[in-house]
Amino acid sequence: MEVNGYKIEPGANLSGLNLTDADLSGADLSGANLAVANLARANLARANLSGADLSGANLTRANLSEANLTGANLYYANLLVANLWHTNLSGANLWYTNLSYANLWHPNLSGATMPDGTIHN
Repeated sequence: MEVNGYKIEPGANLSGLNLTDADLSGADLSGANLAVANLARANLARANLSGADLSGANLTRANLSEANLTGANLYYANLLVANLWHTNLSGANLWYTNLSYANLWHPNLSGATMPDGTIHN
């Protein structure tokens, strides 16, 4: 899959790229480097982002419904008003992640580390 001229695949290095409004629904980005990428309003529904580095990424208003973020690094990521409906965040690093106004309807937070150091069971 190619989006905006960038190859979207597992382990891809997309660090710092502008993927605003990109349709990445169902994409396999497992283990990808998306650190400080701009994914504002991107459609990541049902995408596989397991083990991806999303540290410092802008996911404002992104659709992450039913996405797999198992073990993803979301350190300092911005998920302001993001849709996390049924998103799998098990084992994810959520330290300093901005989840203000995010739709957190039934996410899987098992083993996720939170800003206060809490690990969910």
